[in-house]
Amino acid sequence: MTAPGDVPSEFLDRLRPICRELPESYEEPAWVGVRWRIRKRTFAHVLTVDPDHQMAYARGAATDEPTCVLTFRSPLDEVHALVAGGHPFFKPDWGADVLGMVLDHGVDWAEVGELLTESYCLLAPKKLAVRITGPVGPA
Repeated sequence: MTAPGDVPSEFLDRLRPICRELPESYEEPAWVGVRWRIRKRTFAHVLTVDPDHQMAYARGAATDEPTCVLTFRSPLDEVHALVAGGHPFFKPDWGADVLGMVLDHGVDWAEVGELLTESYCLLAPKKLAVRITGPVGPA
């Protein structure tokens, strides 16, 4: 059994190359789980939600069992559109531009690459964001 917040290595192994491709991004342990940052801004955070410990995440993801989730930033119109489409997307209770995604074995990693690239570009200094010419990660 994993501790609350532990992220399965299979998901970290897919997320790390995506985030590593973004200029000046870095990985660090978060209060729970792992996050990737540009300067002091978090553009991606992954954790395994345990409803007994991360109630706000569990409520947003509509889960009552341990579930791996990824949160990131997204333009408001995209947040609304993706949440309206349902699973795997959900709206956490904080930050208007914060979007959540349940990670499971059906993850579209190309879509994750696009979403994290966009999240990075929303938070990165303009001189770094303009260096991004397209989504990173698997094609």
